[in-house]
Amino acid sequence: MRTVTTSEKIKPEQSVLVEVRADAVWITLNRPTALNAITPDMVAGITAALTHADDPAIKAVVLMGTGRAFCAGADLKYVNSATQGDAPAATRFLDAVLDMMARLETCPRPVIAAVNGLALAGGLELVLCCDLVIAARSAKLGDAHANFGLLPGGGSSVRLPRKIGPTRAKYLLFTGDFVPADDLVACGLVNEVVDDAELTAAVERLAAKLGSKSSLVLRRMKALVADGLEQPKEVALRLELLASEVHAHSHDMKEGLAAFEQKRKPSFIGR
Repeated sequence: MRTVTTSEKIKPEQSVLVEVRADAVWITLNRPTALNAITPDMVAGITAALTHADDPAIKAVVLMGTGRAFCAGADLKYVNSATQGDAPAATRFLDAVLDMMARLETCPRPVIAAVNGLALAGGLELVLCCDLVIAARSAKLGDAHANFGLLPGGGSSVRLPRKIGPTRAKYLLFTGDFVPADDLVACGLVNEVVDDAELTAAVERLAAKLGSKSSLVLRRMKALVADGLEQPKEVALRLELLASEVHAHSHDMKEGLAAFEQKRKPSFIGR
């Protein structure tokens, strides 16, 4: 296990920690006394940390939080002071949040949210940008903006209906309720719920499973799913076929078929 220093020189006492475990980058929100509430420094830290996903040796990204929460949303003390004072500062903050969320959602590697404790408002919006979600049994997720007279600024009114359907999304958006992770498996927001003590181990197992696959296949699959959701079915099917034809020339496809024939484990190189 080695610590990675990002271009922002993130240090252990700062709001975001970055670490490589095997072939996955673990990004840890590190403001436990503030329930990992999002600040401009944290946004910058996550954005910088995501650059490590460009390393060909990295196969997955894990996002998690320290302490009692995954993330309780934006730091309302900062938001209140920004909106009462320097209006451009509040606009810059929201713009940076949107950019960071987009980078997380379009990251070329599969992104796993390891949800402990609370994931609320901006915390839920972070989860919605991840590909897979493993939650501790005590975890609760909710939008929560309505509880403070706020509108979403990180995409929950857009991504949540697309993830779980408009009726379920409106319930979470309108009520601001904190919903147990167990209740969100059936609707597809959470993939798996595990005992709290098993969360890290469960995520490590999933990251290792993804690490055994072709990173090229995972990247192209992720793009196909994202593009397919935005296209009519017929167009999406044609795009998939075209991508498959291009992929037939890749090393990893040839290696996978050769390994099948030779009854051995494939050795993928991401090309």
